[in-house]
Amino acid sequence: MTVSLEQLQRCHVAVDLGAARTRVYVKGLGLVVDEPSVAAVNTRTGSLIAVGALAEQMTGRTPEYIRVARPVSGGTVVDIEMAQRMLRHLLGDKLRRQLRRKPRLRAAACTPHEADPLAQRATVETLVGLGARRVELVDTLIAAAVGCGLPVEQPTATMIMMCGAATTQIAVLSLGSIVTAVRIPVGGNAIDEAIIQYLRQHHELLLPSQSVRPLQLALHGNGLQLTGPALTDIHGRDVATGLARTVRVDTAAVRQAINTRLTAVLDGVGKVLRDCPPDLVADLADRGIMMVGGSALLPGLDQMLRSATGMPVHIAERPDVCSVLGLGAMLDGKIQPMVLNPLAG
Repeated sequence: MTVSLEQLQRCHVAVDLGAARTRVYVKGLGLVVDEPSVAAVNTRTGSLIAVGALAEQMTGRTPEYIRVARPVSGGTVVDIEMAQRMLRHLLGDKLRRQLRRKPRLRAAACTPHEADPLAQRATVETLVGLGARRVELVDTLIAAAVGCGLPVEQPTATMIMMCGAATTQIAVLSLGSIVTAVRIPVGGNAIDEAIIQYLRQHHELLLPSQSVRPLQLALHGNGLQLTGPALTDIHGRDVATGLARTVRVDTAAVRQAINTRLTAVLDGVGKVLRDCPPDLVADLADRGIMMVGGSALLPGLDQMLRSATGMPVHIAERPDVCSVLGLGAMLDGKIQPMVLNPLAG
C-alpha cells in the first residue's frame, strides 16, 4: 500500500468507481451510495436525464437523442466530466452540502492493481472536481481483502480473487502488501458476451441487453454446475426476420461457452501460484482463495476453481461491496498495522 493508514484516517469519504457500480462510503454515515455506473444524457441540450438504476433501465430503450453513457470502464474513469456529473447526482444536494462544510475535504479511492498513471490521474481529477482537496489512492485488492476480513497485516499468505465486471484481479497478500498479482481482462461482461455470441451463432437469436445478466444466473438452475435443467426456453429477436422468437437452448453447451472464457482466469491463478514464494504457497493450501466482486456470485464458479486448483475456495459474505467497506474500515481506524518491537541491544 503506497498510502499509510494514518493518511487514510484523515479522509472523510471513500469512493469505489467500478465499471458496473459506483459506491460511496462517508465517514460516520457508512455506505451511502450503491448504484450502477450509468448516466443518461440528452445530446441536444447536454442535460443529464437520469443516473444509476434508472439510467441503466433506459439502456437500449431510448430515442436517438438520448445517450446512455458509462463513464467508467474496467475500473478506470474514461470520461472525467461525465463521472463528476454522475457522482454529484448520486450523492444528492444534502450530502454534498454536508461534505462541503469540511474545511479540507480528503477522499480515498480504489484503483485497479498496476493502474497506469493516466488512469490514476483520471480518478484523482474526478474527485478533485467534486471538491476534494486531497485524494489518496488504494489498491482495490488490498481494500477488498480488508473488507472481507482477511488478516492482511499478518505475515501469512492470503489469496484474493476480485471478479469484476470488466476484469479479474488475483493476488497473494502478506504484511499489508501485494506479493504477486495478475490482472486478467475477463470479467462478468465477458461471460455475458459469451452467452450472446453462442445464441447468435448457434440459434440466430439476439437478446435484449437488459436480459443477459438474469439469463446468466437463471438459464441453468445451478450455473456452472452440472445439475439443473438440461433445456431452457429463451426469448429474443430473430437475426434474419427481426421477429420475436423462442428457442430451446441446451444448457450444457452454454456452460461450455462460459467455461471457454474462464480458462484465462484459471491460467491467472496458476501464474500467481508459480510466482509466489514456496512458504506462502504452503499457507494458501490451508487458507485457500477468497472470492470477492459482483461476478463471484456466479453459481458454480467457486466449485470450478476448487476442482481446478485443489485449494479451498470461499466467497465473501458481501462480495460486491468488499472494496468500499474495506476503505471505510481504514477511514474509521478499524485496521491497525502490525507493530514490530525493536530488538533489544
